[in-house]
Amino acid sequence: MNKTELVSAIAEKSGLKKIEAEKALKAFEEVVTAELVNGNEVRLVGFGTFDVLERAAHTGRNPQTKEPMEIPASKAPRFKSGKVLKDAVNGR
Repeated sequence: MNKTELVSAIAEKSGLKKIEAEKALKAFEEVVTAELVNGNEVRLVGFGTFDVLERAAHTGRNPQTKEPMEIPASKAPRFKSGKVLKDAVNGR
């Protein structure tokens, strides 16, 4: 499912017009992004949690030359699914 299909599904399920569903989805994306940038997490009970994983700097290897290289510290957004979502996916 791509973004256009998601907007259509949200509009159909909620009774909103597609333009309203698209605005709601865009607002959701912006709020989650802003919270993660600020170092916060977003918890949707039963569905899951969006948070930021901090990766420490470490030494890796260039796969082409096999030379060691320093990989800098970084942050990565992460989604951890909640129990209700896991159970739904597993058919429970």
